[in-house]
Amino acid sequence: MAGSMKIQFPIPGSIATPKRITKKKIGMAKVLLGIVVSQAIGASFMMPPAMAQKASLSYSELIQKARKNEVERVEINDIQKTAKVYLKNSARRDANGKQQDQPIDVMLFSDSNTELLTTLTDAKVPVEVKNNAESSAAMGMLMQLLIVIFLIGGLMLILKRSANSPGGPGQAMNFGKSRARFQMDAKTGVMFEDVAGIEEAKEELQEVVTFLKQPEKFTTVGAKIPKGVLLIGPPGTGKTLLAKAIAGEAGVPFFSISGSEFVEMFVGVGASRVRDLFKKAKENAPCIIFIDEIDAVGRQRGVGIGGGNDEREQTLNQMLTEMDGFEGNSGVIVIAATNRADVLDQALLRPGRFDRQINVDLPTFNGRLGILEVHAKTKKIAPELSMSAIARRTPGFSGADLANLLNEAAILTARRRMEEVTMQEVEDALDRITIGLSMNPLLDSKKKRMTAYHEVGHALLTTLLPHADELNKVTIIPRSGGIEGFSQTVANEDTIDSGLYTRAWMMDKIRVLMGGRAADVEVFGEDEMDSGATSDIKKVTQIARQMVTQFGMSDLGPVALEGAGDMYSRGGDSGQGDYSQAIAEMIDQQVRAIAVSCYEDARKIISENRELVDELVELLLEMETVEGAEFREVVQKHQGRSAVARPLLTHLSR
Repeated sequence: MAGSMKIQFPIPGSIATPKRITKKKIGMAKVLLGIVVSQAIGASFMMPPAMAQKASLSYSELIQKARKNEVERVEINDIQKTAKVYLKNSARRDANGKQQDQPIDVMLFSDSNTELLTTLTDAKVPVEVKNNAESSAAMGMLMQLLIVIFLIGGLMLILKRSANSPGGPGQAMNFGKSRARFQMDAKTGVMFEDVAGIEEAKEELQEVVTFLKQPEKFTTVGAKIPKGVLLIGPPGTGKTLLAKAIAGEAGVPFFSISGSEFVEMFVGVGASRVRDLFKKAKENAPCIIFIDEIDAVGRQRGVGIGGGNDEREQTLNQMLTEMDGFEGNSGVIVIAATNRADVLDQALLRPGRFDRQINVDLPTFNGRLGILEVHAKTKKIAPELSMSAIARRTPGFSGADLANLLNEAAILTARRRMEEVTMQEVEDALDRITIGLSMNPLLDSKKKRMTAYHEVGHALLTTLLPHADELNKVTIIPRSGGIEGFSQTVANEDTIDSGLYTRAWMMDKIRVLMGGRAADVEVFGEDEMDSGATSDIKKVTQIARQMVTQFGMSDLGPVALEGAGDMYSRGGDSGQGDYSQAIAEMIDQQVRAIAVSCYEDARKIISENRELVDELVELLLEMETVEGAEFREVVQKHQGRSAVARPLLTHLSR
């Protein structure tokens, strides 16, 4: 229709969708859309009929038809300046001959329309004059009312969405309230029997559960319930799982919150949340408060911006007061977890606040075996799969790592359309986690042959050196991350669990790392050595430097020149520590002497076993992956033909 308004809405997918559209923006868009729609509706109501329908008669034609006595009657609207013309039956057909039953709208040009009125009077045509001022005013009020309704509806929508969003305007009255998740009956679904591998920590925490269940057992002899338990350990060792088990065993109200949820950019909010949390806890005592990653709020004071008087420290001050301040805090046990106990404030660690500090270390062999058995309950495991074999292959793995290992093995099993998880899937999952995703094998080329010699150099020294770890397998199948191949060992269980490394083990470790570069140089020459030994040399330097500066295993004597965390405390700078320039030069000389000596030893072993190296390379090129047992069998057969390597190795290991 002429003059009508047309509103076009975007077609889904025709425009780019923003990455982030907040609820507030969506609400505002709906309000604006409502205003536009209401204006369009109002415009359609207020639009003159002459604009809504094209007139088939002009002003002059109306006068002519009136003079010809073809007009039956006329209704004139003074407000809209229009006339509704009803023609007689003989003239109710349009140009196409169709019958016209509806009146025809004709635009008027003046207020008086004297000529038209005179003509209609002479033709004795009934004329009716209508004044629609009242209806127009009512229509205008209706349109304004519709706009107000749309605006109020949009405002209510914005407020509703904001109230449901955390930290929005609807939460203004609850801004300082605690965000801790609360469970009156802590049905976490986790009990102590579901937690394996950390028996010592479970035994310590069992007393906390007994305190909560039977406090009179301890109060009768004058013992006080501990106020706080701090769980310290590497990531993934089960600290949060232990807290869930305590809540499940004790059956008392349980509050859980993260340390970062206390800290806000507004002054006083964190302290207010701490007060609110402990207030709720006291009302439900005895109960447990679990604070995960407490180092986010419990760091040492006095090291922040402006002398340390920041919002985080005010939150910590309030927490210290609530745990052990002027007022008592009986019946509330605070359990916190962190893997950065070295950065916590000393006031937080003193007795009376965190009375017990429990180390949750990486599991030993028996611990790993127990963790694997717990997670294997939910998976279809092949009967021949040995959990003890997996536990021996995974020293240094945390509980989370072991759970992830079995999950990756189950995913590979489903991908290969198998019904049970076998040892092959576990091996492939272990390689994927520790080394990387398997890539397509290399084509026969000089690069593939150089990679084979490099990896055989590592594997051969691993097999021949008396103090080296046992070889598991060697492969030249590339992995993601630029790894062309690798030789894999099985770490000594006693060494990993105790954390004690002998000088002989470290020297053999350096020789094994230098084996790849030694094989490259012995076979291809000095000019053909490549950058494939970069990571090996970096590890060699790190081990040799620790031997000199931390373990006292050099000619400098039993002197600790650097701490284990010195490099991190200097922001990653491995420059000079707290010693003179002369000592720094001596350290560099000792590190270089160890590296060069082990490199020469590796070259001697490769040179004396040159034929064996070539035989192993041909086997590796053919099979691409050689298991450790098969590799050792080939070496033993060759040693039966030649007794050269072992006397040399005995001399080197002294």
